Amino acid sequence: MTPLAQLPAFDADGHVNVVIETPKGSRNKYGYDPDLGAFVFKAVLPEGSSFPYDFGFIPTTRGQDGDPLDILVLLDAPIAMGCLLTARLLGVIEAEQREADGKTQRNDRRLGVATRARTHAHVRHLDELRPGFLDEVEAFFAHYNALSGRCFTPLGRGGPERARALVEAGLVERQGGA
Repeated sequence: MTPLAQLPAFDADGHVNVVIETPKGSRNKYGYDPDLGAFVFKAVLPEGSSFPYDFGFIPTTRGQDGDPLDILVLLDAPIAMGCLLTARLLGVIEAEQREADGKTQRNDRRLGVATRARTHAHVRHLDELRPGFLDEVEAFFAHYNALSGRCFTPLGRGGPERARALVEAGLVERQGGA
């Protein structure tokens, strides 16, 4: 059996594979622990806060923070934690994150649309999202991180080509499994 973190980053059609860690609307933050092969509870968001969309990771990738690359997935309804889906990359919010200890590193947020979505099925690029959408996403991550003693600073936005290039740059060699 192949652990979730070792699945291929891309499917045969060139879409990214995504493992959902935290469903849309959840106040609880979860993360996949590849050493345990299980999802672990990480934190509770403050009252009135919740994840605006499904949040997950792209398998077989690694960011500067040592974790698999993050992705926020637009889908019509929340999907279960641990579910594997494919998504079309829309773009990326490139960002730096300063930890409570002062260490700063890149922690970009890719955005995608589930390939089986209905509501956002027509969206192919960040520019096609409603006005203010990306500002709201950036504000969510800034607020969420600030409450944890971190500082999330957006550096810029890029389209699907930039997002794909960053995923490809974050690919790590698959070990064992399929």
